[in-house]
Amino acid sequence: MTPAPAPRVVPLAENLRDLLRHGLITAACCCVIAAAIAASGGGPWSEQLVYSLSIGLISWLLIDVGRLLLSGQEPIRWPRGVRGVVLVAVSVTIGFFAGQAIGDAWSGRPLFAFYKLGQAKMVSTIGITLAATAGISYFFYSLGKSRHMQGQLNVAQRNATEARLKLLETQLEPHMLFNTLANLRVLITADPPRAVAMLDRLNNYLRMTLSGSRALAHPLSAEFERLADYLELMSVRMGARLRYTLDLPEDLRDTPVPPLLLQPLVENSIRHGLEPKVEGGKIVVRARQDAGRLVIEVSDTGVGLDVARPSSIEGDEGGEGSGFGLEQVRERLATMYGDQGRMSLAAAPAGGTRTTLSFPLPTAA
Repeated sequence: MTPAPAPRVVPLAENLRDLLRHGLITAACCCVIAAAIAASGGGPWSEQLVYSLSIGLISWLLIDVGRLLLSGQEPIRWPRGVRGVVLVAVSVTIGFFAGQAIGDAWSGRPLFAFYKLGQAKMVSTIGITLAATAGISYFFYSLGKSRHMQGQLNVAQRNATEARLKLLETQLEPHMLFNTLANLRVLITADPPRAVAMLDRLNNYLRMTLSGSRALAHPLSAEFERLADYLELMSVRMGARLRYTLDLPEDLRDTPVPPLLLQPLVENSIRHGLEPKVEGGKIVVRARQDAGRLVIEVSDTGVGLDVARPSSIEGDEGGEGSGFGLEQVRERLATMYGDQGRMSLAAAPAGGTRTTLSFPLPTAA
């Protein structure tokens, strides 16, 4: 069973930003309340503004600082149960009386002059204070809860993406291994020395693959190195019929990409491009930047796109596996990059096939 993730420790800077944001919202609400009271004949707007800001900001400061102290590392950053209600009640009471005292001092009235306003006005003053504080407090609580739920949703989506990428990778690696073993079986009887050499290459390839971590992404240079191992493995079987060039600019070497992204494309070029051609051909894998996107092209000089064999491009109804690999690459792009990940197949200008992958470069690349 996977252990539950540890609660996220909220940075001090984030807490300060929340405090400032809440304070600004509270001040804006106080201005609106003061304007409404003044418009209803409650007195000059400037006096009502002082009363409103004093009561509102003191209550806000006590509630916001109190909730951070009482909630500890609660994800919603609000004390649970009765503690939250008591915090609001105490803070509002202190804010109301302290704000009234500040307003009375500013306007030159006797201390707590609201007692002399009459029962109706006193009740309305207290009612407005309670309603405004309760409404703003609930708004801030809902905002924090919504932010927490969005964070939980992001974590769940990230975990689902990781699980899907792991599943796709576990499907691709046996697929490559089975194809290699099938080729090895043919060479054992036809050319034992080359079979031994191919087995040595396979051993090295598997050692490097299994010793690596199951990361969701690795540098593009590692993907090219792994691709070179695979092409060397295929060269043992095809000999001079297989030639290849790998072109990776230095400034793109550290760009993170999903593992096993390129190998299915090269495998497709070999199986459906070069192998049917008597003299074989060449595969070129090239990476470049284009308008903030990473573009990777896999070109071959094979027989080209064959409309009579759609399984070599879009499916795998013939059971040979290339369509499976291409569909897995599409799924990996969609899982990792969404609509920003693209894959296209087209006839190469000099004959053969060109497969192009394109997705956004990370901001740090």
